Amino acid sequence: MRGADGAGGGAVAARRVPRPRADALRNRERLVTAAREMFVEFGCSVPYDEVARRAGVGNATLYRNFPERADLVREVVLSLLARLTERAELALAEEADAFEAVRRFVYAAADERVGALCPMLDGTFDKDHPDLVVERARLEEAVEDLVRRAQTAGRLRPDVGVGDLMVGVSQLTRPLPGTGCQDFAPFVHRHLQLFLDGLEAPARSALPGAAVTLEDLRRDA
Repeated sequence: MRGADGAGGGAVAARRVPRPRADALRNRERLVTAAREMFVEFGCSVPYDEVARRAGVGNATLYRNFPERADLVREVVLSLLARLTERAELALAEEADAFEAVRRFVYAAADERVGALCPMLDGTFDKDHPDLVVERARLEEAVEDLVRRAQTAGRLRPDVGVGDLMVGVSQLTRPLPGTGCQDFAPFVHRHLQLFLDGLEAPARSALPGAAVTLEDLRRDA
């Protein structure tokens, strides 16, 4: 009987996974934050030791958390997607005016520097990693809810889709070639306001083509 209990206790013990220490979690978050800032400023090929230096940790801590550069890039993108989803959900929950919720999300996406980070998705980046698929689906659902509510309320023109919104935000928040990210920042909200004025109903013109969906974007990627 004791042997059976012992075996059972051993099985339970074997299933226990030690929790990361609080300082280890803080270091990981600091690394992701530093990487996100540096990717915006210099691109995702920034030297690894510079990321560790900005985060205030040693190189060993960086390599322990993210052995390969692709691991760090993926974590930065996951962090960005999660932050955008949270911004969209808060806008939906807290804004009584449906179009103001869209406006709030658009400005929040700009503040997250989404356009400057988009180049990370080019090249050999694994867009189909399971974690990314899940996080991207959460964001898409939240933004679709924003657009649907604004169109149902008659506040967002009906001939645009979620893809139109996301492409517009991404393009308008991406620095022009040859310009620095910091120098470009003062113009972003100004241009986004022009974009939002064009999205608001009633529309002043008819758009060519059909509303762009997220599925259209995936097919063209």
